[in-house]
Amino acid sequence: MIRRLLLAIGLTVASTAPAFAHLNPEEHGSFMAGFSHPLFGMDHILVMVAVGLWAAQIGGRALWAVPAAFVTMMAIGFGLAVAGVSLPFVEPVILASVVALGLLVAMAVRLDPAISAAIVAVFALFHGHAHGGELGAAGALPFAVGFVIATALLHVVGIALGLGIGRIAGGATLTRILGGATALAGVALAFG
Repeated sequence: MIRRLLLAIGLTVASTAPAFAHLNPEEHGSFMAGFSHPLFGMDHILVMVAVGLWAAQIGGRALWAVPAAFVTMMAIGFGLAVAGVSLPFVEPVILASVVALGLLVAMAVRLDPAISAAIVAVFALFHGHAHGGELGAAGALPFAVGFVIATALLHVVGIALGLGIGRIAGGATLTRILGGATALAGVALAFG
């Protein structure tokens, strides 16, 4: 089972490419352009799944509070960008989020769910702002609905992965290894 899981993760990560992160809304519709955006960018996939993994590690209220905080603040960040409000260092913060969330999972940091939610919310603001900045010709509302749904689904994947791995012997260690791999991938993205 672990081999299949790691193979699926590896294939997902290997299939991501920046060139495919943005569907043309005129050809595919604004909703599909928004929905596909988080699914085809490695930084997006790594962060969204890491949020779910971390929520699963913490457990309890964090299972819903941490992903909900991310999705909510991401939508706010999108709204700020669409309204023309700029944020500094958007791309560096997004890359830092990959490393930071990977390290939180790797170190199995268990904070109060409210504090954990606040941490992911800060990063989500920048992720959402980047989505708003990349809106292009897409309609804002359908694009936003699309990326919010895709993001929530990636969080669910991370939670399911974390809970599933947690049920097997050595699962806590495997989850930490995935967190470390996420952090390393973030470093590679930042300097690659």
